[in-house]
Amino acid sequence: MSFSSPLLSDVSVAPLARPLWVGGLLFAVLLVGCGQGNKETAKVAPPLAQVGVVTVALGDVGLMTELPGRLEASRVAQVRARVAGILQKRLFREGSDVKAGEALFTIDSAPYAATYASAQASLARAQANLEQATSLAQRYQPLVKANAVSKQEFANAEAAQKQAEADVAVGKAAVQTAKITLDYAAVTSPISGRIGRALVTEGALVGQGEFTQLAVVQQINPMYINFTQSAAEVMKLRKALEAGQLKRASGDEAVKVRLVLEDGSVYSQAGRLLFSDLSVDQATGQITLRAEVPNPKGLLLPGLYVRVQLEQALASNAMLLPQQAVTRSAQGDTVMVVASDGKVAPRKIKVGESQGNRWVILDGLQAGEQVMVDGFQKLRGPAPVKPVPWTDNAAVSASASASAAKK
Repeated sequence: MSFSSPLLSDVSVAPLARPLWVGGLLFAVLLVGCGQGNKETAKVAPPLAQVGVVTVALGDVGLMTELPGRLEASRVAQVRARVAGILQKRLFREGSDVKAGEALFTIDSAPYAATYASAQASLARAQANLEQATSLAQRYQPLVKANAVSKQEFANAEAAQKQAEADVAVGKAAVQTAKITLDYAAVTSPISGRIGRALVTEGALVGQGEFTQLAVVQQINPMYINFTQSAAEVMKLRKALEAGQLKRASGDEAVKVRLVLEDGSVYSQAGRLLFSDLSVDQATGQITLRAEVPNPKGLLLPGLYVRVQLEQALASNAMLLPQQAVTRSAQGDTVMVVASDGKVAPRKIKVGESQGNRWVILDGLQAGEQVMVDGFQKLRGPAPVKPVPWTDNAAVSASASASAAKK
């Protein structure tokens, strides 16, 4: 017997239909969630590319010229034997510092001492004759008035007195000459400075027929630097100064110079320009200049090759810009300027001389503008960028190395 009821039919069918309805609802919810997630992802913009920039700060920039030069002692004196004789002794240590008047060598002085003694004896004899002649002339003076002696005898007495005075003067000169010659037997330094090696040894005959060179004394504090500059560069600089394009670096003061040594290091003491020659070398077209630099520690040596950094003029409203920021081409020199909205645009500029790894920018930039130095590979068309201050890693490394060396 079969029994069916509408209620029982609903109960038996419901368990099969409910999971399909729930699954459809969950699927719809997932679709809506995925759509909202995609919209949120689309709204997130990519981060701006960071580029290194420097801020333009205009002012007076010294135009440095680097020229090759040679160091030279400020004073050089050759020590020579001024009398003939056997060299008896060397009184200095080679390579040491000596003072002016300091004894360096001794030459056998026996013959000159004898000559000096003989001159003194001759002077004593002349002085004795003068006393006798003077006494006779004084004794004849009242007698000639009384006609006790003839006028001729009185005249002869006066002449003998004057001759004796002349003999005394000759004797004094002979003593002085003999004393000078005797002093020459002790060879002294003509200047203060550093003496080199001895050019003769003890026992050598010196000064025989010529003034034998015994040593060389050089004054190396201060030092001179001799260098040359192209006459064309000098004339160009003078025209720029006269036209007002540039102004003098130091006014009425001496132009300062810096020395770059052979190992690339910069000498700590600044020098000053002494003079520039008035004529141009016809063979090279160069003008000779000389500068003076202190050398208290004796680090600089005569003959050393150096490079001279000379600041001859100042450029107004200019700045120094790293060379990597400048693009040079046949169409002109340009840099990339970052605007306040982050947009990057090229800008034509006027470039002057180089100073190390930087260019002197003479025109084309305004104070406060930001110029790109690195990050060029990050540019993507007109997309804006995020400027950050540029750091010169090479300068930081050099400073750290210098600090470590001092420690």
